[in-house]
Amino acid sequence: MKTLENLFDFPFNIFDPAGVQAGWLANLGWVLVVLMSVLIIGMAVLVVWGALRRRGRLEEHMPIDVDGGKGWILWGGVALPVTVLTSLFVVTVVTLNMLPGDREEPALAVKVTAHQWWWEVDYLYDDLPQRFSTANEIHIPVGQPVRIELISSDVIHSFWIPKLHGKIDAIPGHTNALIVEAEEPGVYRGECAEYCGVQHAHMRFVVVAQPPEEYQAWAARQREPAAPVTDPKLVKGREAFEGYACALCHSIRGTKARGQVAPDLTHFASRMTIGGIMPNTRARLQAWIVNAQALKPGVRMPTLEEFDGETLNALAAYLESLE
Repeated sequence: MKTLENLFDFPFNIFDPAGVQAGWLANLGWVLVVLMSVLIIGMAVLVVWGALRRRGRLEEHMPIDVDGGKGWILWGGVALPVTVLTSLFVVTVVTLNMLPGDREEPALAVKVTAHQWWWEVDYLYDDLPQRFSTANEIHIPVGQPVRIELISSDVIHSFWIPKLHGKIDAIPGHTNALIVEAEEPGVYRGECAEYCGVQHAHMRFVVVAQPPEEYQAWAARQREPAAPVTDPKLVKGREAFEGYACALCHSIRGTKARGQVAPDLTHFASRMTIGGIMPNTRARLQAWIVNAQALKPGVRMPTLEEFDGETLNALAAYLESLE
């Protein structure tokens, strides 16, 4: 089972892109930084020069009604701002025009549905039996364009992977789309960038960019139903999952659990996080099962206090077996 100590361990730097689209945005950002720096430094130099220069006598300066100082106004107040702002406008429009990136046929289409407060990820293969769902973790093949379709099930959210793309809103009743293409393997942090409720700060996800052959192997495993269990402890855990409230919200393909309102847990153990906020470990999993509200207040998973220690341990062990 993959784990991580801290979701914030992953880089979150817009000026260190790892994707084609993020590279365009980073270049635009550097243009803005350089131009604004030149202007700010230039203004600072003029202010210092104006404060320290010798002023002379009043009769030495031409009054404004005989063209005194008009050069500063025309060049510094009109020509320079118009040139700079026009250049920025052109560069920005050109960059934004490139961003959709759908001039190429995407290798993969993924639908991401934003919920309060988690991300549902559906892999939209043309062949229906090839489709599957995950949560809070998006896998993509390196070097191939991937189309991500965004929608929200409740309020407006904002989908942002700084090292791969800019922000784009997920809006109820409306589908937005973007193309991402990772240039190198890695795990890239993402999050909601627009306030969406009490757990907005914990609405996170990761994008895992894998070499194409590794991605295909991962996808093949995700399509499979949960493996049957024979170990008595795991059987007890599966029966607890099916017999208590878990199965009313979650689904595990290959079992009686058919819930549709919470993440699909068929391959839960292969995921890096629980709830998108903490490492997927046994102790944290047990704490989440019993009282998710204490870890992510406002989440729709209820507090479950009906499990005794043995049942809770068996349930956690069963979920850990779902690789």
